[in-house]
Amino acid sequence: MNDIAVKKLTDKQQNLVDIMVAEGLKPAQAAEKAGYAAGKAGYVSAYRALKTPHVQAYIMQRMHDEFGLSAVAALNTTRRLSEGARSEYVQLQASQDLLDRAGYKPVDRSQVQVAGDIKVSIDLG
Repeated sequence: MNDIAVKKLTDKQQNLVDIMVAEGLKPAQAAEKAGYAAGKAGYVSAYRALKTPHVQAYIMQRMHDEFGLSAVAALNTTRRLSEGARSEYVQLQASQDLLDRAGYKPVDRSQVQVAGDIKVSIDLG
């Protein structure tokens, strides 16, 4: 069994990560709010905690959860812009983004340039 999955976060470690993700704070700022000692000693303890695999795994899980929640708001914003933005350009870009994310992406166009002579022979007989 994986040691990362088995090791449990302390309350301080969990608070540290939750505050960093929810409030977007740097480790030094989040450390004090999470209950670590003030000043350099608290920052060093928090920094060490953030480097451990089980805390890093929790950070990734929290970020994944947060992105999932933010994606709903982003989708609604994009939908609202595609329907009611004042600028037709903004409406077009938002609509294209929605279609692209739904899998209706236009075919990529490419241009091929050939340098030199090209000979074409067609044998009809």
